[in-house]
Amino acid sequence: MNTNAILVVDDEADMRRLLKRTLETDLGCRVVTAESGKAALAQIAEDPFDLVLADIKMPEMDGLTLLVRIKESFPELTVMMMTAHGSIETAVEAIKMGAYDFITKPFDLDSLIVRIEKALERSTLIKENLRLKKACESAHIFQDIVGESPAMQRVFETIRMVAKTDLTVLITGESGTGKDLTARAVHALSDRANAPFVPVNCPTVPEQILESELFGYRKGAFTHATRNRQGMFQEAHRGSIFLDEIGDVSPTIQTKLLRVLQEKEIKPLGDTATIKVDVRIIASTNQDLKAKIASGEFREDFFYRLNVLPIKLPPLRERREDISLLATHLLSKHCAKLKQPAKRISAELLRMFMDYAWTGNIREMENVIVQGIMFSKADEIRPGDVGFAEKFKAGTKTETTAATAPAAAAVADLSYKAAKASLLESFNAEFIGRLLKKTGGNVTQAARECGLERQSLQQIMRRYNISADDFRNE
Repeated sequence: MNTNAILVVDDEADMRRLLKRTLETDLGCRVVTAESGKAALAQIAEDPFDLVLADIKMPEMDGLTLLVRIKESFPELTVMMMTAHGSIETAVEAIKMGAYDFITKPFDLDSLIVRIEKALERSTLIKENLRLKKACESAHIFQDIVGESPAMQRVFETIRMVAKTDLTVLITGESGTGKDLTARAVHALSDRANAPFVPVNCPTVPEQILESELFGYRKGAFTHATRNRQGMFQEAHRGSIFLDEIGDVSPTIQTKLLRVLQEKEIKPLGDTATIKVDVRIIASTNQDLKAKIASGEFREDFFYRLNVLPIKLPPLRERREDISLLATHLLSKHCAKLKQPAKRISAELLRMFMDYAWTGNIREMENVIVQGIMFSKADEIRPGDVGFAEKFKAGTKTETTAATAPAAAAVADLSYKAAKASLLESFNAEFIGRLLKKTGGNVTQAARECGLERQSLQQIMRRYNISADDFRNE
């Protein structure tokens, strides 16, 4: 028997009997009846229902008053109204007051069954969203990181263990997997939690500026150095500094950071003396640092100084148990942040979420959900609201395919370093070119589409001589 429970409220005994018999027979639901609004409220207070089907015209307490009372105490409860044929205006008013649907008397029983099935489907989705939201608010959020999968539980345990020490941490994982949140969690759970946490997004700062930003400078050290300035290491004294995407820093900066790790001291630009600093270094990368060591792009001694306590974050495709939780958490978070009414994700879209490849991981999902909040017209986000039907076809379960084989074969005779550089140049020209063509040269929109910060995309474009102007007239 169906586990759904329906409360039928009507002052006519014959109508109550008809609806009870029909709904129990055709839908297999448990049906309870009430002869008045007052009796209905008493039933709802004692027994959870999935749907209330109430007549509008009743003595003492009419259906609209009952609707208001229900929404005050049970805002998520689905309510359908029944009204006489000549009272459509009243039924429309009921919709505005929070009713899900209405049906006019005398009604066609087949039509009634179909509409009640839709109403019950809504109730099921709401209950599931509430369950997931409750789960997110309890055991499955760890320092703002959402996850109930075994993979994430292992990550949480590693964070707890690492936080108790004062050793250097290296967080690895694909773009969008939550490296920043992980770094903040390590700091928040450590003995340094009350001291500064200073994040540095390494790829967005040009090399000639990054050194002065990290270590500070003395007046006269360069043309515009008109005063002494503290660097980020001094700002993070007794706290933690987070070097995000450490794989992008130059060998020169690597050498200076290695000195900090070894000697616990820095030398500001233009100064002859060193300054002792008490700072825990937390670094992250989405790159294969061992491959960069092999190609001569990353210092091996610096790597082993960084990789004392590694934390590896799994991509979203390896923790699909967390997708519903994450989607619900992000939806709730961004509805509040964007000051939008609460919304839910349709069952169809959630199914697509479960099967999608998520090459951009959580950041990609977050972008899709924000688009859904802003573009959906109803309180339910559907695939069409975010263009996900097309995205799903293009991106479902995308893994490395044979399509990459010709490109790899073309550089097979080159050295590893030269081959990698050639493939990266081809990939970025193709990938970023497609994005810029799609957005008409709009770099901000292109960055949003691919899940990068605008500054990061601009740096990649400069590195590979890609100009947005070339796409603005297409």
